[in-house]
Order: sequence, then C-alpha cells, then structure tokens
Amino acid sequence: MTGTPRPRTTTRDPDALTGRLTAWLGTRLPGARATHTTVPASNGMSSETLLFDIDHPDPSSLQLPAPTGPDGSLRCVLRLAADPAAYTVFPRYDMPRQYRTMRLVADHTDLPVPRTLWLEEDPAHLGAPFFVMTRATGRVPPDVMPYTYEGSWLHDATDAERDALAVASVAVLARLHDQVPPESAAFLTTPGTGSTLARHVASQRAYYAWVVDGLPRSPLIERGFAWLADHWPDDPDDPVLSWGDARIGNIVYDGFAPAAVLDWELAALGPRELDLGWMIYLHRFFQDLTEASGQRGLPDFLRRDHVEDQYARLTGHRPRAMEFHTLYAALRHAVVMLRVAYRRVHFGECPVPDDPDGLILHRDTLEAMLAGRYW
Repeated sequence: MTGTPRPRTTTRDPDALTGRLTAWLGTRLPGARATHTTVPASNGMSSETLLFDIDHPDPSSLQLPAPTGPDGSLRCVLRLAADPAAYTVFPRYDMPRQYRTMRLVADHTDLPVPRTLWLEEDPAHLGAPFFVMTRATGRVPPDVMPYTYEGSWLHDATDAERDALAVASVAVLARLHDQVPPESAAFLTTPGTGSTLARHVASQRAYYAWVVDGLPRSPLIERGFAWLADHWPDDPDDPVLSWGDARIGNIVYDGFAPAAVLDWELAALGPRELDLGWMIYLHRFFQDLTEASGQRGLPDFLRRDHVEDQYARLTGHRPRAMEFHTLYAALRHAVVMLRVAYRRVHFGECPVPDDPDGLILHRDTLEAMLAGRYW
C-alpha cells in the first residue's frame, strides 16, 4: 500500500461546493452559514463526505440538537451521492434509502447512529441528492496506514483496550440484528427471487458484470462465484437488517467504545452471517497485508472463533456456514478492488492490465480460501 497513489475520487471543486451548500442551508435555516468546511482524507471511495459547521446568529431559536462546537456552532456531516464523472465505485447511490435506514436504526435500537437532520433529493442544489447529519466526536481505526500497523492508536493500545473495542464492536452487530424488526426494513429487500442470500449474491454478480463491462474479466472472481454455487448453505435464510459495511473502520470510538455507527449505503435484508463474515474478513485483509510487510500486526484481534463465540453468547444464534460467508466477503471485496483499479485505468493512472487478477491485493488469500487452506 505504501507508495501507491490514492486514486482520484471526485471532479468537484470543494470551494464551489461549500458556496452552494451555504446557499441551500439558507433555505432551511434563514441566516445560517456553512463554515469550517473540510473534506476528510478518506473521502470518496463511495458517497462523498463534507464536514462543516452551522453558524447562526441566534442558535437558540433553531429546532436543532445542542451545539457541539466550542464556538457554539453545530458540527455536521454532508453525505453526497458520488460524482458520476469520477468513475464511481457503485452504479447507483440511493441517498433517500441511506437516510431512511439510519432513521430506522435510530428508531428501533440503542445504537449510536448520528442524528439525521435533512434529506435533499433535488440534485439542482449540489449536483446530486444528499443528506445532512450531526457529526460524532472520537477517532476511527484508519485504513491508510492500516490500524494493524505499528504506530496506529489501536495497535499501540493495550490488549485489554483492544479486547474491549472488539467486544463492543461485535455487540453492535448483535444489537442491530436483534433489535430491528425485519418487517420494518422490507424496503431494503434486494430485488429478485429466492432467499435473501440468493438475491444478495445475484446482485453482486450483476455488480461484477457492470465492473468488467468492456474490460478484462477476472478469472479468480469468476471462480469465486462458482465456488459459492457449489458450497451453498443448507439453510441460508434468517433475514435481519444487515449493515452491509460492518467493519470497525466505519465506527467512531470514544475511547474504545462505539460513539457512532456510520456508512449504511450497503444495508440490505439478509442472513446475520453477511455482517459477521464482513467484519471478520475485513480485519483479516488488513492483518494479512501487515504480515506481508514484515510486521506482526494484531493476530489475536477480532479472531474468527472469538467473534463467532461472542455473537452466539449475545444473541443465542450460532453463526453458520462461516467458510462460505468469509469467502463471500473476500469475493465482494475483490470486486470492489477491481472497480477501484479500473478507475485508475480510466483516469490514465495505469494501463489496462494483462492479468486483472493482479489488481486484487488479497489474491493469494482468495486463492487459499478457494483451495480450503486459509482458515
């Protein structure tokens, strides 16, 4: 990962976006201004994010949460559908769906979900639909450089502190899955036929077909989909609200306790194991990269057996078919990585590869999973 240029993520001008945001804000809160706007360093791999403060001459008159800034301003986050000109990671960005999902989770659970303030579906204001929510204070385990590397705050924590964070993070999944009635999340049902798992996998096949349209196909990814078909779980359907991007990099922590659960754009109805497999594998992805670089990383953190045992204790549900679900997570991640790599091709940052499988950083891991020699 070191030395690899970060791919282009947007063609939008942040200053122009700030001006348009201030103009829109005035239609909702006359006299208000958007100030202290910043773009987070991790912005742009999915929906775009803009951090800003709401400044108003008479904040006590507003029906808003209590100010969170030291100057009496309200610290907020704008989530904007990705810029179509930036060769987006996903084919569609449904901001009303994300907004509705966050409100659903807030209404039915005790999870720390940021408070949603406004949804704007008219693209005329900022060029795409968006919503605004409150900003949480805390820290996030970094992706670059990964939190498994020496020097990150999580790597340098004590074993007890990391254990507390892991336990609390798995509990986020348990509470989400147990507290949201599946019928209330029916709008998240993936179109198609069959079980929710069958629909989910079919949607990922369609996503892969979109990624490689007109470009070299990945033999490794196609072998992965064939493996799923040959190893289908006997009883795959126990649908719950699946977070979709269930990983610690999408949680803001206050100390080592979750303070905000973020990024709901991949939410869907599906088996509990979708989220469990994703959380387990996405940690292993960073751990494997760390070990490949010669560092020890965090081999005892978020171990698969520990996650499964804790989840079973919290919910009474023993995770099933986890070889299937961790491989499915690795396969889904491979498709995303291929799209991100083809974005670099699109912007002229690298040539079309002779071997598209070489664009998948965890190629060896996926190969080992398919051969049954990873776990």
